[in-house]
Amino acid sequence: MALVSLAIILPIRYFLVQPFYVKGASMEPNFYDHDYLLIDEISFRFRAPDRGEVVVFRYPRDPSNYFIKRVVALPNERVAIIDEKLYISSPGGEQVEYNEPYLGEWVKTVGSLDVTLDENQYFVLGDNRNASLDSRSFGPIDQSSIVGRVWVRAWPVDRWSVYASEPIAP
Repeated sequence: MALVSLAIILPIRYFLVQPFYVKGASMEPNFYDHDYLLIDEISFRFRAPDRGEVVVFRYPRDPSNYFIKRVVALPNERVAIIDEKLYISSPGGEQVEYNEPYLGEWVKTVGSLDVTLDENQYFVLGDNRNASLDSRSFGPIDQSSIVGRVWVRAWPVDRWSVYASEPIAP
């Protein structure tokens, strides 16, 4: 019986779903310190991440650590931070202020930045910009470093939810 259980559980754990424990306040008010999440590892094998999705990825400066952030810009796009506002422009497109309905009104995107992403690069930011180590400091992340997207918040029980992010246009 134990072998049957292992034969079922191990492939699920290693190929489909991975547990993730939130550490820190960088994703508040949407994900809090000690939230326990399930990460969908299979979706990005069939499609690329969408803008607005919350992803778990290997930290570029230490791949043994995993971070959780939100995708705000896609490959080949230009990202600019001007006067505490985030702007995105697609190749050959105009610069548009990025709409972020998931952020608290108190959140400001500090810093000064103007970067164009390469093919297969994503720009990720924490929802709590004042407490987040993100692409503003370590640069864009490669698609190959992305483990998966947030699928379920399993803990705490009173905040249990299936997380279905919808793509957000800039």
